Amino acid sequence: MGGCISSAAKAGRVLSSRFSSRRPYPDYNKAPRKLATFRAAAVVKDPSGNNIHEKYTLQKELGRGEFGITYECVEKETGEKFACKTISKAKLRTEIDVEDVRREVEIMRHLPKHPNIVAFKEAYEDKEQIYLVMELCEGGELFDRIVAKGHYTERAAVMVTKTILEVVKVCNEHGVIHRDLKPENFLFADASENSDLKAIDFGLSIFFERVDERFNEIVGSPYYMAPEVLRRNYGPEIDVWSSGVILYILLCGVPPFWAETEEGIAQAIVRGHLDFSRDPWPKVSKEAKSLVKSMLDQNPYSRLTIQEVLGNIIELILLY
Repeated sequence: MGGCISSAAKAGRVLSSRFSSRRPYPDYNKAPRKLATFRAAAVVKDPSGNNIHEKYTLQKELGRGEFGITYECVEKETGEKFACKTISKAKLRTEIDVEDVRREVEIMRHLPKHPNIVAFKEAYEDKEQIYLVMELCEGGELFDRIVAKGHYTERAAVMVTKTILEVVKVCNEHGVIHRDLKPENFLFADASENSDLKAIDFGLSIFFERVDERFNEIVGSPYYMAPEVLRRNYGPEIDVWSSGVILYILLCGVPPFWAETEEGIAQAIVRGHLDFSRDPWPKVSKEAKSLVKSMLDQNPYSRLTIQEVLGNIIELILLY
């Protein structure tokens, strides 16, 4: 099964993308003319300062993203280690990009302390960069553990999904839709088998005021998008769908909706056909398969709610 995720999920390991409001997928060869002249000014509201180097020493690189680099950093006074996500202001090419970063900081400040959400410490901003200092997680991505294992045991898969849903529950209770749940956006606190799993990226998250509020912007990562996102009419229910996709992958090692292109993936998602015929699905309990089906219900209004999924998961755990 390890080869399956290498050829499917790993091959499709794409950065979270903000898709064009005019077409379903981005055209990277065409950009509005104003991008060349746009220059972000102040981005973060109430930063801790404009010189992060007075308080922290930036050390080894931990990873790279669309807008910048994440480093390990050390607080000079205490010697405590943190992660520092840097964002190049030169890469914030539109007001939408600026608003995304501003909202990401606001959401991380807004969410309560939770064992499965990376703790945000503070933000700095100078003329060239934004620096987000947060809890350091050293256990690697959930994605990489899936690749290493091929797939999880049923009980382990359900427990991981329960953790992810607890994050979704907290987000929704505080008026936040995550919009980009995927294994790459969860890190383990350390390398131990029983390490805490933490959500780390709220770059595409958004505030909502009412449960019936609808959004029409296509954002996220192709494999994990709910069909209503592609139809441009969605709400908090999309996070249950994405969690269901993750549960499917945890159980078998491959995405439920797979194609060679983003357009093909979108078509597969809208068709909604789930394949439970191949190994290891015949060995997966009917209760677990029923849970996957209920989370991947095409209709967001009949899809299980967060509370219902968590209730079903508790019942499943009692069976093991």
